[in-house]
Amino acid sequence: MKENGRKQGAVSPCAACKLLRRRCAPDCVFAPYFPADEPQKFANVHRVFGASNVNKMLQELPMQQRGDAVSSMVYEANARIRDPVYGCVGAISSLQQQIDVLQTQLAVAQAEVVHLRMRHIPF
Repeated sequence: MKENGRKQGAVSPCAACKLLRRRCAPDCVFAPYFPADEPQKFANVHRVFGASNVNKMLQELPMQQRGDAVSSMVYEANARIRDPVYGCVGAISSLQQQIDVLQTQLAVAQAEVVHLRMRHIPF
């Protein structure tokens, strides 16, 4: 049987405890979200936010919100690793620019369709 991603009785530390070189307690706040087989996930979060801050954030949240918070931290940390200056904002800005270009192209295509239909209407 597994508990928090670990076998009961096993001493295999979660990715966080392994990176921090500490014993992984049965009630480890990191274990459910940073399994041992995904070490880079915690490494990036730790690098951007720091283990102490992540621990505090998770402790302050209700259990049902922690998974979403970890997903957000992982996403932001990965974005910050790729783009240390803008992080998620850079990705969002790039996507918004792509949307603007595509909307312009769509408007041009729609105008061409209207123009072609008008040419084929007999008077």
